[in-house]
Amino acid sequence: MKQNKQTYAKVVDEFTPKNKIIKNCILAFIFGGAICTIGEVVKNILINLNFTSEDAGTMSSVILIGMTALLTGFGVYDKLGKYGGAGTIVPITGFANSVVAPALEFKREGYVLGSAAKIFTIAGPVLLFGYSSSMLVGFISYVLKLFGF
Repeated sequence: MKQNKQTYAKVVDEFTPKNKIIKNCILAFIFGGAICTIGEVVKNILINLNFTSEDAGTMSSVILIGMTALLTGFGVYDKLGKYGGAGTIVPITGFANSVVAPALEFKREGYVLGSAAKIFTIAGPVLLFGYSSSMLVGFISYVLKLFGF
């Protein structure tokens, strides 16, 4: 029995993929940083075109979302995501990708029952829990202010 456990453990170790956490962290840092740098460059260009800082920030987010939707449509963003990992998922562009990708995947089922019905399959739970948790925090904050905390 002991020999079987040792043999099994040896086989499992042999076929288990090696952890590449350091490489993945570095790639996520580089890709996430590159996306944020692009956003800052766009914001600075817009500020130089006489946008206010607040409007430039908003427009740079809109431009990044549009670029991500376009790159997702062409299949480029998914390739970047496979290589860049969490660095492409965490910024606002990852959220845009999570909305566009299901819409493209289900478009063959039609615009209403396909794309429109499935567009939030990935992003929907994020929105639901984001809204729910923000409402809960807001309620707790309101109650604490009522009691003078």
